[in-house]
Amino acid sequence: MLRLVPLLLLLACLAPPRMASAQVRHCIAADGSRLYTERRCADLGAADELRLPALGTPAAHSRRPLCAHSVQDLAYALEEAIRSGDANRIAGLYDWAGMGTANANRVMNQLQAIAKREVVEVRQVHAGDRWEAVDPWLAPPPSGPPIGLRVEQVQANGHTPARASFGLRQRMGCWWVRM
Repeated sequence: MLRLVPLLLLLACLAPPRMASAQVRHCIAADGSRLYTERRCADLGAADELRLPALGTPAAHSRRPLCAHSVQDLAYALEEAIRSGDANRIAGLYDWAGMGTANANRVMNQLQAIAKREVVEVRQVHAGDRWEAVDPWLAPPPSGPPIGLRVEQVQANGHTPARASFGLRQRMGCWWVRM
């Protein structure tokens, strides 16, 4: 047995060295600050920061926003996602945090229905707005902070109006929609 130990040591020395790999993760904390760590972002109560793909890759030409930094950015992104007819693009703007499977399926069904309709416009809803009683062209300036987004659409027949309303949530430095 003692003769075997030097042979094993010699083999261990001849084996190619393994490189230690440390992956630096880019995270966004709940307050919007950036964290750089070797740990998983979720372990720190943060979310993975979505990184821009390298130029020249197919993903670099995606029109999907990484983060809506303002309610106006979110409104534009939501309108573009609905115009694409892709419920998954709308879902990319949705705040899914804390949602169970049954509710997620219900919301996804609603997003699919929204994606099938033609969008007329997406408007911000502000605290104090009276949407049903006021002609939007004669409405006074917004009173209060934005509290939601209202999507005006038409049904497949092109005549029947449809409306979808989303609440707003700011989390991890980004704005998201909620139903």
